[in-house]
Amino acid sequence: MTTTRIEAHTVAEAFLAMLADRGADYLFANAGTDFPPIIEALSALAAGGRKAPVPITVPHENLAVAMAHGHTMISGRPQAVMVHVNVGTANAICGVLNAARIGMPMLLAAGRTPLTEAGLPGSRNRYIHWAQEMFDQAGMLREAVKWDYELRRPEQVETVLDRAFDIATAEPKGPVYLTLPREVLAEPHPGLERRERAGPAVVAPHPDPRALAAAARLLARAERPLVITADLGRNPAAVEVLAVLAERFALPVVSFMARYVCLPSDHPMHVGAMPGPLLAEADLVLVVDCDVPWIASTGEPSAAAKIVHLGIDPLFQRYPIRGFAADLAISGDAEAGLRALDEELRRRQGEMSAAIESRRRRIAELRRDLADGAARRLESAAGEVPLNYAWVSHCIDQVKDDDTIVVNELALAAEHVNFAKPGTFFAPSPAGGLGWGLGAALGAKLAAPDRLVIAAVGDGSYMFGNPTPAHFVSQANQLPILFVVFNNAGWSAVLKATQDMYPKGHAMRSNQPPLTRLSPSPGFERVVEASGGYGERVDRPEALRPALERALKVVREEKRQALLNVICRPR
Repeated sequence: MTTTRIEAHTVAEAFLAMLADRGADYLFANAGTDFPPIIEALSALAAGGRKAPVPITVPHENLAVAMAHGHTMISGRPQAVMVHVNVGTANAICGVLNAARIGMPMLLAAGRTPLTEAGLPGSRNRYIHWAQEMFDQAGMLREAVKWDYELRRPEQVETVLDRAFDIATAEPKGPVYLTLPREVLAEPHPGLERRERAGPAVVAPHPDPRALAAAARLLARAERPLVITADLGRNPAAVEVLAVLAERFALPVVSFMARYVCLPSDHPMHVGAMPGPLLAEADLVLVVDCDVPWIASTGEPSAAAKIVHLGIDPLFQRYPIRGFAADLAISGDAEAGLRALDEELRRRQGEMSAAIESRRRRIAELRRDLADGAARRLESAAGEVPLNYAWVSHCIDQVKDDDTIVVNELALAAEHVNFAKPGTFFAPSPAGGLGWGLGAALGAKLAAPDRLVIAAVGDGSYMFGNPTPAHFVSQANQLPILFVVFNNAGWSAVLKATQDMYPKGHAMRSNQPPLTRLSPSPGFERVVEASGGYGERVDRPEALRPALERALKVVREEKRQALLNVICRPR
């Protein structure tokens, strides 16, 4: 086994050096009184020209976690976040819940109140060190992380960090949590003989070939199959496999509540974002990397339809209840599973040819109908005041290019934005922890500094996203991105949920349903100016495209962040 010497004088130095060695480019941190050994170690490593993650000061923990999330969704490399003891952990939980439900690997580290009251380097010396100790600090988020541990001895650093990253990146991926007592971080360390690794410690499981053969038989017999996915696009290679499979066998694909580009918008088998009537008439539904393939109260498959689920965890075992039918649930890597299905179906392609061509004609007609409907809705929306979400989304589509990264938090109207390439569209975790979009966009820009990044967020999401810290981080780290706030001065999701339950109730009959409005609306365009950015309010549809072009010129040429506060009607 090949080893490399890593010089370290303290546990904190060894910890940071190992983080960098294991692929963490950045340490997103909001520091506290538990951080002195970390701060000293970062300074010592820099002074000695030794490698460490680049420290990024993030003045709110939810933003820090979202930035790590955003970086990893672009780079594929799990990043590290460090927060202040129990209170910092509490602020980070929302972001950790998001990462857990979408399978985003990361290391969340937190200081721990000093163990000792006196006598050691790092012992308690601040008033808060008594009140901040908990009996079980990790218990706050144990349900959301895959693993938690407390570093106890200097000799453990390599073993603990390897275990943390191995568990975080093993499928199903997710966050892990490590607590770091101040006394332990301050202890001397003799340095590390780091073990070289040939590749990832844990590879994704391959789905059972017999189960895939059974799924292929079901697909071959189906006349009206339907593919539903939401998360396949986290692996761009899997998108390419699905594109070939769907085209070859005329399989319509719905990206329902998609968090990624799961199939290019212009693909001939892409049939939108809603299962709709296709679901009701399907005789086979292939659910791929999708936790919620349909909502029973609005439509579900017929009782006669066969249902096949494919994914690393096709039953989503960490969800307390999930009752979607499954005639066959295949556990394993979706890319490998779809590739194997393609191979199996090619053996049966001759017997399927008539059904394939019939579907191909029908899907082409469906796509024309969908495009015509979207065009009619856009034409109607083009002149509306306040602005319609469809028009705002269309204008963003007009100014972005194929490589632009769009981070969308409850804003874009999907049918009016085209995404031709995987890795260009990202939406929030199904956990629904608001405030993800700003940080995710900043993290994405860190990972891809040469690409344009647009964050499309609702006004509520913007306020939840810690905008003052977010704009600070953008300015401090030269991360020029465009923020577009779809400002309808309200909680659309809350209002719609109330309307769905009580369509003729007192709330809907009132002019102002309680707890659903965010008015008077702040001047969001002024918030970005406090951190050297460009801000503009847009309240006329004809003014939006020129405003977007002005803002993008600031981002691209002046390398400053920009924000458009777009006054929208409720969705």
